[in-house]
Amino acid sequence: MSFDRLEHASRDEIVAHQMQRVAATLRHAYEHVAHYRASFDAACVRPDDFRTLADLSRFPMLTKADLRANYPYGMFAVPREKIARIHASSGTTGKPTVVGYTQNDLDAWAGLVARSIRAAGGRAGMRVHVAYGYGLFTGGLGAHYGVERLGCTVIPVSGGQTERQVQLIQDFEPDLIMVTPSYMLAILDAFRAAGVDPRGTTLKAGIFGAEPWGEGMRSEIEGAFGIDAVDIYGLSEVMGPGVAQECVETKDGPHIWEDHFYPEIIDPVTGAVLPDGETGELVFTSLSKEAMPIIRYRTRDLTALLPGTARNMRRMRRITGRSDDMMIVRGVNVFPTQIEELVLATPELSGHFQVELTRAGRLDEIAVHTEARVEYLNVPGVGVALAARIKERLGVSASVLVLPPGSVERSLGKARRVIDRRPKD
Repeated sequence: MSFDRLEHASRDEIVAHQMQRVAATLRHAYEHVAHYRASFDAACVRPDDFRTLADLSRFPMLTKADLRANYPYGMFAVPREKIARIHASSGTTGKPTVVGYTQNDLDAWAGLVARSIRAAGGRAGMRVHVAYGYGLFTGGLGAHYGVERLGCTVIPVSGGQTERQVQLIQDFEPDLIMVTPSYMLAILDAFRAAGVDPRGTTLKAGIFGAEPWGEGMRSEIEGAFGIDAVDIYGLSEVMGPGVAQECVETKDGPHIWEDHFYPEIIDPVTGAVLPDGETGELVFTSLSKEAMPIIRYRTRDLTALLPGTARNMRRMRRITGRSDDMMIVRGVNVFPTQIEELVLATPELSGHFQVELTRAGRLDEIAVHTEARVEYLNVPGVGVALAARIKERLGVSASVLVLPPGSVERSLGKARRVIDRRPKD
């Protein structure tokens, strides 16, 4: 598979392409989706009001609540018989968000995931172990067809059966693995439990996504397996995996494939568009989707837009968290990724942890459940030291429980980092 022309285009070419495609997407959405027609009319804007990229800020934003309100097919912009595939979110906090794809959408998606794998170091002929879950979740099938499009051999293991994952990695000798970073830690545990050296595999790189992760996690995985660990970004509502990809030669944040997605950063409170370099909430407009065009979708992911390095397309700073997973404890804003970094910086602890929030009277309490590494089991003072670092770095008092190995809940997909047991007001 050759490089796409726009992948290495100049900024002027990219902007010209975006202008054309945003205009077409606004028209397509307005003419074929009742929700967009109503929201544009309520905001007193029409597709013809778009004349520069800055004009996009005049158009209303789309939220997950809007998608749920139009469940299941209300956001589709093509006749039902043109839909080639349907994916959906898990719906654990309400109705799932449903996404439809035409065959052209699926072809574009496979091409973008292939582009992402290539940016991560993948090449035709390599073998790729896919341990994302298959099904309505976009991870498994999204990765699968991208692997095939690049000309690689796909090993569709899916999630679960962790001991079997270890055996298959040894037997099938993959070059790459695609999986959530938290589940890669579970696979690492299984290697060690089996007495197998994880650095002795054929793996050269891991492409990790579907949840926020930091430099501590990268160091843990790279050090344990002797591989390159790079970030892939995507979300079902926008497409799935392959919206942005970190390049293996720079490892400085995912490059957004701006020929298919136009990014904005907004103030999460006011909705005002922020300049590049400032941290805020990431918003996406799709540029090529037929079945379900997305206009200014609020991802809730907090990041900043940065200049391109390995590609001319802009990068996104590593996700610091989501505006809806931020914990407010006694007036202090805390993200799970901040605690993750401190846990992973503690040699005596594994990377597995959960945060439990409770309320005693009027005061919120935070407890961090961690695990000792086998070789450091029963070492005194580890929890007290971590609690002190949390207080010093994050400004919040927390109790730390250091549990035996295997005590913290494992996830086969996205890790459940926070358990909020506080009474609902």
